[in-house]
Amino acid sequence: MTDKQTSLSEVRERIDSIDRQIQELISERARWAQQVAKVKGEGLSAIDYYRPEREAHVLRMVVDRNHGPLSDTEMVRLFREIMSSCLAQEDPLKIGFLGPEGTFSEQAVRKHFGHAAYGLPLGSIEEVFQEVAAGHADFGVVPVENSGQGMIQVTLDMFLTSEATICGEIELRVHQCLHAQSGRLDDIKRVYAHAQSLQQCKTWLRLNLPGVECIAVSSNAEAARMARHADDAGAIAGETAGKVYGLKTVAKGIEDRADNTTRFLVIGRSLFPPSGNDRTSLLVTVNDKPGALYDVLSPFATHGVSLNRIESRPAHTGKWQYAFFIDVSGHIHDETLQASVHEIEQSVAKLRVLGSYPVALP
Repeated sequence: MTDKQTSLSEVRERIDSIDRQIQELISERARWAQQVAKVKGEGLSAIDYYRPEREAHVLRMVVDRNHGPLSDTEMVRLFREIMSSCLAQEDPLKIGFLGPEGTFSEQAVRKHFGHAAYGLPLGSIEEVFQEVAAGHADFGVVPVENSGQGMIQVTLDMFLTSEATICGEIELRVHQCLHAQSGRLDDIKRVYAHAQSLQQCKTWLRLNLPGVECIAVSSNAEAARMARHADDAGAIAGETAGKVYGLKTVAKGIEDRADNTTRFLVIGRSLFPPSGNDRTSLLVTVNDKPGALYDVLSPFATHGVSLNRIESRPAHTGKWQYAFFIDVSGHIHDETLQASVHEIEQSVAKLRVLGSYPVALP
């Protein structure tokens, strides 16, 4: 045996030894997770054990300890799956999302909750809110904003009538692909996609499929499902959806922006404690008077609270009345944010804390 072969054999033996240690430690972690269940008491479900602020704290420590060669994103993904499996030993979390199978919303579910959670595909964003409110889903994942196309209005509007609480956020890098039965661009006479995806790829479509009919559908996975049954149709969807529905990929990376990213919200029924790096979302309905918006924003500056985002929507309470969706840094339990909210409440028609939640991880 040569020195090179001996060296390779030794390396593999060392890897096998490390694998055994990793497996033993994962099993030990799972046993300690079982102890958490015993301490909290019998008869509880997964949602009673799930602590997003604790998970965020653990994953931030993973990032802080990471010195490569794996990226922060890969290390977070690995530890997320370990925590997901440990949590699901008795009863997995049920997570509603915009279906069918293969959507970017499902990818966001897996990124945030891991593959041990039970994904519940639903027909619309409205249905995700309804299933969470009814308790049929422990949490829901809904898209709220795209880096190129802005806010997703249907999600914002649901908060005007729903009592759902925001429990987390997810940022997902979105790579759009064009799929078809034949895999040939020349065969495509119409393209199915979610309206947001059509907008994200409009330049590519104009240059490569001029004059082709673009048809908006409920989701990209639905687009792939429809294209599966038509030999002259294409679908814009993620790579996963193309594989799920047996389509051939015509082109990859057809999004117009290189940084195309969608932000998702995790919705639930509870407000969780601070994680140490949080964001708070507020819904404010103002009175119709001069300086109304100034009265909302100035307390944040006074108390040193950083404003991340503001978006207005018709309030649905009367003609020309508007509600403001505001994201700020910090947790609602922070003294500075509590002081700001108390001051704002004195001058507005209504203020509701939609949620305080950990800032999205890599």
